[in-house]
Amino acid sequence: MITYRATLDVPRELVCHLSLLLAAERRRLGTRSGSRALTCFAQAVMGLRWFRDRTDRAALGRDHGV
Repeated sequence: MITYRATLDVPRELVCHLSLLLAAERRRLGTRSGSRALTCFAQAVMGLRWFRDRTDRAALGRDHGV
């Protein structure tokens, strides 16, 4: 198995903004802390990878440990 890191061609500010929106939505819904498999930042990265490249869902899950 070969492990490597890819570069997502979006500004870091976009990922940070999206992760803040996700955190606000989690608070609004009353999601318990630690109940999600990913942090808001990691979830934002995963979502942006899907929107940007239409990465296969199985690959996304595998890459992000979900």
